[in-house]
Amino acid sequence: MKKNRRVIFNGAFLIIVFVLTIYGVFHGEDLGAMMDAIRSADKRWLVPGLALVAFFIWGESIIIWYMMRSYGIKLKKRTCFLFSSVGFFFSCITPSASGGQPMQAYYMKKKNISIPVSAVILMIITITYKLVLVVVGIGVAVFGRGFLHQYLEGILPVFYLGLGLNIFCVTFMTILVFHPLLARSFLVWGLSILEKFRILRHKEGRLKKLEESMDTYRDTAAYLKTHPRVIVNIIAITFVQRMAMFAVTWFVYKAFSLSGTGFWTVLFLQAVISVSVDMLPLPGGMGISETLFLTIFTPVFGTLLLPGMVLSRGLGYYGELLISALFTIVAQLTIGQGHGKDNKESYE
Repeated sequence: MKKNRRVIFNGAFLIIVFVLTIYGVFHGEDLGAMMDAIRSADKRWLVPGLALVAFFIWGESIIIWYMMRSYGIKLKKRTCFLFSSVGFFFSCITPSASGGQPMQAYYMKKKNISIPVSAVILMIITITYKLVLVVVGIGVAVFGRGFLHQYLEGILPVFYLGLGLNIFCVTFMTILVFHPLLARSFLVWGLSILEKFRILRHKEGRLKKLEESMDTYRDTAAYLKTHPRVIVNIIAITFVQRMAMFAVTWFVYKAFSLSGTGFWTVLFLQAVISVSVDMLPLPGGMGISETLFLTIFTPVFGTLLLPGMVLSRGLGYYGELLISALFTIVAQLTIGQGHGKDNKESYE
């Protein structure tokens, strides 16, 4: 019953945010002119853009496959692609992308991959995923002062807020991983405060569950310390993966036969949007992503700003959602129906 209520809430929240986004973006706009502009776009440039979205999903599957092998677990790459698709699909439709990793762990369990192993792998993916955003954001803030004032003057508070939240998240997760005793003390203190102010009701088993969850962080720390080369390779793959997604907007730009703005400028403008919205409690950054695009890409797309946003967002978010949804269905049909030994692949 509780699970059904959560599904209903997430579904209703997604629909409400989607409707508000559509209204906010298109209210008062000339939709006929927008559609004419989209139809006139050179679709040949959109094909590689969509391919980059698929590459983005595939990139995480390679990380999963690579880390599984370091654990002595041999999985087919197509199976890891299904794990990746499941993660992206549920991340796209849940607030703060909170549903992706629990569902990945569920499907991994169907392949007889233990929860502690999947938890460590998904934890490291999360850390490296956000670490790349932090590095890009800090790089833009420190070395791109002219870039900031030329393109981002109107959204600097949102950019710095997003960057700060990502820095806090990476720092906090790193503390959890490398200083589990300090993390435990902090979490126990926080739990006591929440119970004292009756935000949470006191439960005897809650502290025990909290202590058990700390095992994941200790296991993650052990993995990071004993596999430094693997971690470096994962960061490199993640960097390429994220840059590929940011580059989608450039192909949309070229589809309209526009010129005057360089590839890296378009890429980093899109990166700024990701840095800004990644930690916000909205499914896929819906609403705020469109608003930021319409603000910072004005000098890039000019009169084609709205059609550019529709195609860029259509490929980058809705294209990702569609591709991952299709392969999530495949995952449910091929993995989700499996049980136990019948669904086991190869272990060393």
